[in-house]
Order: sequence, then structure tokens, then C-alpha cells
Amino acid sequence: MHSLSKGYIQVYTGNGKGKTTAAIGQAVRAAGFGLKTYLFQLMKDFNYNELKSLNLLKDNITVEQFGNDSFVFAKEPPSNQMVAKVKAGLNSAKQKMLSGKFDLIILDEICVSIYFKLLTVSEVIDFLNMKPEKVEIILTGRYCPKKIIELADLVTEMKEVRHYYNRGVEARKGIEA
Repeated sequence: MHSLSKGYIQVYTGNGKGKTTAAIGQAVRAAGFGLKTYLFQLMKDFNYNELKSLNLLKDNITVEQFGNDSFVFAKEPPSNQMVAKVKAGLNSAKQKMLSGKFDLIILDEICVSIYFKLLTVSEVIDFLNMKPEKVEIILTGRYCPKKIIELADLVTEMKEVRHYYNRGVEARKGIEA
């Protein structure tokens, strides 16, 4: 069994497409090396096609989803129940990170979850400060707070230059969904 000699903190942020896709690509690469990944997805409760693919790698990649984005479309603040569910999820992710069973922890859409007040910057920084030496962490989502960017070892900003969605093209199965 392989392990990392040192884990770093990575951030994939920005308004461009591909943040989650990049993180999942890293999980697939890690699985190829025999590493174990825990993918903690926030604000996503739909069975996206990438989850069907990751199920084929379930010996190396564990996925859990907490909360959804229904409040965003309703233009309402998240319910107390949704906030509690996400906070419980972060606690579950912390237990996974500290268990010694995972080499890579992906906190998918955690930055946008802070933006929508499902979590606080302090809660996420506290999580990051508990990171074991040999665990890699990837955070994704728009609106990454400056304090997290300053703490990260690698930051990639996805910038939208052009997107066919702006010409009326809906999300396509197998490409965006």
C-alpha cells in the first residue's frame, strides 16, 4: 500500500468550469497509485454521472454528499436544518481525515458553502489546521475566502473566458452533468 510522504492543501476556485472535475481527476490519479480518497460533496445531492464512474473505483474512492442547493434557486437563506446537516457532514469528514484510512480528502464546493453561510471560514480553517502531515486536502468552489487562499500550498483559479451556456446551451449529459 502506498502513502504520501507529505500532504499539501490545494484550492481550485474561480468562476470557470472544471473545479470539481479537476479534483475528481486527482482522485482518479491517486486511485491509480493505490491511494484512498474521501470525497465530501456539499450542496450536491443529485446522482451526477461522475458519481457513477467513481462507483467503479469504490475500493479507493469514498463519496458522501451533504446538503443541496435548493435554497439558492429559491433565493432564500439555507434552513437551520440544512446548516446543521452540513456542519455534521464536516465533522464526519474530519473523522475520516483523522482516521488514517484516507490519503486525499476532497472538500467539494466548500468555498461556495462558506459564501452561502452553511459553514464559516473559521470552521474550515480549524479543519485544515487538524490535517495530518501525510494527508492531502483539495478544496473546491467559487468565492474562496482570502484566508484560505493564504493558507493553501497550491491555488488554481478557473477563469471563464467563454462558455456556450451563455448562448443557451443547457448542461449536456456526460459533459456537464
